[in-house]
Amino acid sequence: MPHPALALQKAVFAALVADGGVGALIGDRIYDAPPRDPGYPYASFGEARTLDWSTGTEDGAELRLTLHVWSRERGKSECLAVMEAARAVLHDAALTLDGHALVNLRFETADAGRDPDGITWHGVMRFRAVTEVA
Repeated sequence: MPHPALALQKAVFAALVADGGVGALIGDRIYDAPPRDPGYPYASFGEARTLDWSTGTEDGAELRLTLHVWSRERGKSECLAVMEAARAVLHDAALTLDGHALVNLRFETADAGRDPDGITWHGVMRFRAVTEVA
């Protein structure tokens, strides 16, 4: 059985790639480890945090998933559009996870700002999920 964070990441990737709104903005440019020249805009998976959410009878996990969005448009509108499209797909989504049952997936926070390179807009989205062993 895969780690719940990996099962969640795989399901999130599938949901984002399958969505027409996200696809119109970034296609399938969603990476765990971006290539050297990924093409812009794109998204990448960031930090993953797992906390024990077990009960007396069920194994469970609370997961924190971070999704980064990268854009090289002059303003922040493209970055924010990708972030909003991703939020619309993932918030309260009923995703199927390998080896785990998704109890809930909730959007928590988003930040967007200019990257230190002075060219790239960088968005950071954080989601919280609760899973149980299937």
